[in-house]
Amino acid sequence: MDFPLIGAADTGDTAWMLASAALVLLMTPGLAFFYGGMVRAKGVLNMMMMSLSAMGVVGLLWVLFGFSVAFGEDKGNFFGDPTQYLGLKGLIGGTYLATAAVPAADGAPAVDAVASAIPLAGTIPATVFVAFQAMFAIITVALISGAIADRMRFGPWLVFAGLWATIVYFPVAHWVFAFDGVTATDGGWIATKLKAIDFAGGTAVHINAGAAGLVLAIVLGKRRGWPKEPMRPHNLPFVMLGAGLLWFGWYGFNAGSAIGSNGIAGATFITTTVATCAAMLAWLLTERLRDGHATSLGAASGIVAGLVAITPSCSSVNVWGALVIGVVAGVLCALAVGLKYRFGFDDSLDVVGVHLVGGIIGTLMVGLVATKDAPAAVDGLFYGGGVDQLWRQAVGAGAVLTYSLVGTTVIALALKHTIGLRLDDESEAMGIDEAEHAETAYDFATLGSLGRGASSHTSSHAPAAAPAGREG
Repeated sequence: MDFPLIGAADTGDTAWMLASAALVLLMTPGLAFFYGGMVRAKGVLNMMMMSLSAMGVVGLLWVLFGFSVAFGEDKGNFFGDPTQYLGLKGLIGGTYLATAAVPAADGAPAVDAVASAIPLAGTIPATVFVAFQAMFAIITVALISGAIADRMRFGPWLVFAGLWATIVYFPVAHWVFAFDGVTATDGGWIATKLKAIDFAGGTAVHINAGAAGLVLAIVLGKRRGWPKEPMRPHNLPFVMLGAGLLWFGWYGFNAGSAIGSNGIAGATFITTTVATCAAMLAWLLTERLRDGHATSLGAASGIVAGLVAITPSCSSVNVWGALVIGVVAGVLCALAVGLKYRFGFDDSLDVVGVHLVGGIIGTLMVGLVATKDAPAAVDGLFYGGGVDQLWRQAVGAGAVLTYSLVGTTVIALALKHTIGLRLDDESEAMGIDEAEHAETAYDFATLGSLGRGASSHTSSHAPAAAPAGREG
């Protein structure tokens, strides 16, 4: 089929969406700092490489066929037509710039100006929409890596990243982000049939990645010495820098999902800010009451928890709803990071506690605190809307959760029993940076005795004897 719209792009919307795409891409290096600071010194390079390598693997798959699977015409309510935009077929071409009227020779009438006419997604060039959505795919895969720090071989990680993006993320993105008439005549079932609200990816990104992280952590098994040995963050300034970059980039993530420079972008910018501020303070208060200290790691983690929770709901709530979502996410995610000790799964950097739990909170709370005053124009239970939107949110969240759990399990077990996933014990003890990359982040040999304890001196709010918080 032809692309839905051919014409001239709106320059203001295009400028904002180009900036938003760049902001979302910045989130992946930000995540690399966030995760890299939370691991021990002997694993920081590998941790950062897992995020950066996702940019390479997923970026290529996206333009080859991923965009087509996600935004092609619906096939059986499962995925888009993988051949429709294969290699971005039909999306790069047309008259890009309008030409001015030019007088013809011999006094003939001037040649009429030629208006620009290119494939559009709404009011922006289709290529800009492709780029924007590519950044979502990249960071979703990168998020998973935090659950398996220090113990997954780099080669199998690259294979897993490509398979998971293809089998899990691309179809789920179709369910959630493909709306009728934007890039296809028949969109994804969660967006167009169920009509669950997920403005910027609480299900497709955070629940999806959180569920995958849980499965991969269980299949890989625990790190050597966990949870008895302290595995504290080696560089908390890295963590705080990463959190700041994530917050900055998240405005492209949420406000950019308005797909234009408009009032929806402004409203989501505000609700994103309110929820994030509230979540950070709520996490710090929870830490203070539980552990007696409010930590920098807690502040950074609270920021991310608030950003995650407001992602699906930023277009459907007002300031009060955003504040409630932030507080609930800050408290519950701060408590949820301790679940790994109770249930015995080694989710190294709390992908489950922050992204899975935060994504579920934000998705379900749309059904409670959404208001018709917000751009989505839907009332939740607390605003007199009954349970109609709540059940839609629950079904959407449950479907993505289930599919991600099953799909990731199949991929992880297949790789485990073929190429293998995990480092051997000797390599893990030596450190994954040296074992997998033949590099170290810090040349401790030049520091003499000052360097020998550098990987474990930093304090954390996870006591070694009775862990209740988080460690790297």
